[in-house]
Amino acid sequence: MVAQHLRAWNAYSGGHHTLSFWRTKPGNEVDFVVYGPEELWAIEVKNSRNVRSQDLKGLRAFKEDYPEAQTLLLYRGEERLKVDQVLCLPCARFLKALRPQRPLQAAADYTPHVRHPRNPPR
Repeated sequence: MVAQHLRAWNAYSGGHHTLSFWRTKPGNEVDFVVYGPEELWAIEVKNSRNVRSQDLKGLRAFKEDYPEAQTLLLYRGEERLKVDQVLCLPCARFLKALRPQRPLQAAADYTPHVRHPRNPPR
C-alpha cells in the first residue's frame, strides 16, 4: 500500500522523483528511497504497533552513507516519535497527509508534536 501511495504521489506531482530501495552487502536495507530535485528520503515500513531499535538499523546505516537524507519509519502505532534522530509516524496518518505537488516533508509535518521516548526502544 505504501508503494502505491508513493508512486501515485510522484505521478500526480509530475514524476520528478525516483522511487527505489537500498540494500548493502552486509544486509542493511531500506524499503523505499525517494530522491528528487530538493529532497532525499529513506523510508522503512514496519507492520508493528511498536518501534524497536533493530527496526531503525537500515535507516541509521543509510543516514551514515547519506547524511543529507531525511529518515522516516512508518508503523502501525498511534504516536509520532523521534528515536535516534529517526522520525517514526503512524503509517495511515502519513499516507492520508500525502498530497500531490507537496513535498514529503509536508506529510511528515502533519502534526507538530513529537514525543522523545525516555527509554529508547531496544
